[in-house]
Amino acid sequence: MEITRLPAEARSRRTAEIREFLRSRRARVTPAEAGMAVGDLRARRTPGLRREEVAVLAGVGVSWYTWLEQGREINVSADVLDAIARVLRLDAAEREHLYLLAGLNPPRAEPAAGRTVPDRLRQVIDSWLPHPAYLIDRHWNLVAVNRAAAAVFGYQEHDHNCLITFFTSARYRSSLCHWRDAAHTIAAQFRADAARYPEDPEFGRIAADMCAVSPEFAEIWAEHAVRDATAGTKVINHPEAGELSFTYTTLTLPELPGHRLMLHTPAAGTATAERLAALLGTAVA
Repeated sequence: MEITRLPAEARSRRTAEIREFLRSRRARVTPAEAGMAVGDLRARRTPGLRREEVAVLAGVGVSWYTWLEQGREINVSADVLDAIARVLRLDAAEREHLYLLAGLNPPRAEPAAGRTVPDRLRQVIDSWLPHPAYLIDRHWNLVAVNRAAAAVFGYQEHDHNCLITFFTSARYRSSLCHWRDAAHTIAAQFRADAARYPEDPEFGRIAADMCAVSPEFAEIWAEHAVRDATAGTKVINHPEAGELSFTYTTLTLPELPGHRLMLHTPAAGTATAERLAALLGTAVA
């Protein structure tokens, strides 16, 4: 849906209103409140979130969000506005106001969530309990997450993309052991995936936006490393369960091209299975 075309004077007023509204809401949300891993806060020129940080956390392009904040005539959708509302922590009245400023009728109820996952595939993900399992699409967006993955990795409602969470989430960074080594691996894997879809500009958009908000990603991305991995290990220092060690396997899905199922199993010789069972309140299989 496109922003409604108004007379020049009214359009100018609404442009000014959406600009000031979004700027004021960005200014009141600190990077820490958004769960971001940031460097020296004294070097920041803005008290709250930057435009590019809102865009990345909401899963939209930096240019697109900038145009929205400028009140340009662009295509907007309820899903995108809801993502921005979550990042900016808008209440119900503020969310409705954002819809109206963007030229959309506010929905009466919450929109239906998520992408469609075949029932039998969701059964596999859920039946992998008490072990973590989740499904991602070609751009590393989280499509389905079971309860164990949410509890172990701390995935929350606003964590919509594995790459973005890895590099921007202070919570995720503090829990993952050997984060720096893993950062090189994950960036190299994302570049390898991007090469498989040379006609898809979304990979470039995500990488460019990540470079804008994460100096560490920008540094690693500039190395042009490529890596393809279908298995590996993850060690999590969980705030409640302690150290959890997993081996993981990546499965491709012919019925969902570009999607991958990530299955995690407690590493042999560790106390992970018992600690995981205690965390989830289940018996050890």
